[in-house]
Amino acid sequence: MLTAFNRMLDKPDLGKLLLRFTFGAMMLLHGIHKLLFGITGIIGMVQAHGMPAIVAYGVFLGEIIVPLMFIFGILVRPAVLIFAFTMLFAWLITEPSIIFTLTNVGAWGLENIAVYLFAGLAIALLGCGRYSVMRNPAWR
Repeated sequence: MLTAFNRMLDKPDLGKLLLRFTFGAMMLLHGIHKLLFGITGIIGMVQAHGMPAIVAYGVFLGEIIVPLMFIFGILVRPAVLIFAFTMLFAWLITEPSIIFTLTNVGAWGLENIAVYLFAGLAIALLGCGRYSVMRNPAWR
């Protein structure tokens, strides 16, 4: 009986789709929020670190374009490089010191960013599987 249950759940391509879709959709919501309400705060943080304001517009690449690439399975491995950079940049321009903190509920201070970063890395390692727009296995 356990073997039949294991066979029923042995769907790696479906698992890859679930991972890509859920994390892509959750990050896409962050990007949609920025489209609707603007990125003035991000521009301020970027400029406070001595960078030009135009750098802040990269958030749309990392939080809208890349999540759509994850969801549809388009060039996911190259997209992860952009995504990882977006997550590291988000951490460094917000509060780099949160790496050594816990929140008031016991979560790691960097938890939200880390979950997205490591999910992106998992997507890169796993590839996007059969359920994707791309058919060339080298780019999936």
